[in-house]
Amino acid sequence: MLKSFSVSNFRSLKNVIIPLSRLNVVTGPNGSGKSNLYKSLRLLSDVAKGNVVSSIAYDGGILSSFWAGPTSFTKAELAGKSDVQGKHEKALTRIDLGFSSDDFGFCISLGLPTPPVGGGSDPTMFTADPVVRRECIWAGDYYRPASCLVDRVGPAAKVRQGRSWQVHAQHLATFDSLLSELADPMAAPEVFAVKKQIDSWRFYDSFRTDRDSPIRQPQISTRTPVLSHDGHDLVAALRTIHEIGDREGMQSAISDAFPGASISFTKVYESRFSLEFNQHGLLRPLSLAELSDGTLRYLLLVAALLSPRPPSLLVLNEPETSLHPDLLPALGRLIIKAANETQVWVVSHAQELVWALEEYPECNAIRLDKELGETYTNRTNFMI
Repeated sequence: MLKSFSVSNFRSLKNVIIPLSRLNVVTGPNGSGKSNLYKSLRLLSDVAKGNVVSSIAYDGGILSSFWAGPTSFTKAELAGKSDVQGKHEKALTRIDLGFSSDDFGFCISLGLPTPPVGGGSDPTMFTADPVVRRECIWAGDYYRPASCLVDRVGPAAKVRQGRSWQVHAQHLATFDSLLSELADPMAAPEVFAVKKQIDSWRFYDSFRTDRDSPIRQPQISTRTPVLSHDGHDLVAALRTIHEIGDREGMQSAISDAFPGASISFTKVYESRFSLEFNQHGLLRPLSLAELSDGTLRYLLLVAALLSPRPPSLLVLNEPETSLHPDLLPALGRLIIKAANETQVWVVSHAQELVWALEEYPECNAIRLDKELGETYTNRTNFMI
């Protein structure tokens, strides 16, 4: 389980260390930085998958990802007695991301490409791509030189062997993380363990539920213990829960939201099947094509949260989308049930859902707000 998450110099997130619990819910007004916090966690996940360059490029490149505000304000500016000008004491050159967990801690610094010495004749044109400045893996709750197990500076990485260090690589590409390049269970077991942990994280932030969505079509009948990020294999995931997972919990979660309702499965033809939604008072079941967006999204969340193969971290971004407020208490109970099996991180606008989640004894409520362009959290004395 993650014990803390940290990010600095990323968009409105200037500097933060957030303590984490088994169930974490992030809330706050529009524009307070919830999406930036979610994106920073997802960016850290992309590091281990080797997708960090494309992930940052998708959002406009490394320059667009940097903290956009000044590094300091005058007293008059802070008191609102003069227009905010601010100043940069020095140019920002890196974004820092990291976490600590029960076993290891990990951090990475992403920066700008270094200009050629003397204005060389062949400068890179990939100036929007981040480069890895440094990476560390350590044992314990926080970094100390004595607890560091793996240290990467620029293209070189070394691994601790007893009381000494052994150089493990000297020519790592500047755009590749050691997690994607050195994850060898024999030579660097710490790197392998951290990569395996991050690889197990799951993110669900958008489901396409329009009438032409593939979710509404008959699906290939193959065992699916993990719902895909876009939910296209919903029927297979629910059927897998029915056969090898928490069948009673799944039906209970559905009837909790829709009293008297249940689901069943039907073969369309040999290799494909579909789902039928049985509802009290109706003479026939409803097909996937007939379900409302809210009902379909709730079924998708059931499949994600009751996976027979729970991840080490499950992240839901605005799961209340398209759901009627009456469904939010049931969704809260479903999320709490999942939190007994895995660590959960929820980003939400819906106060009804937040109230439901706060019934959980280990709920860690993180409220964000923004002042002078900088996001603040109520959980620490640090500023994001």
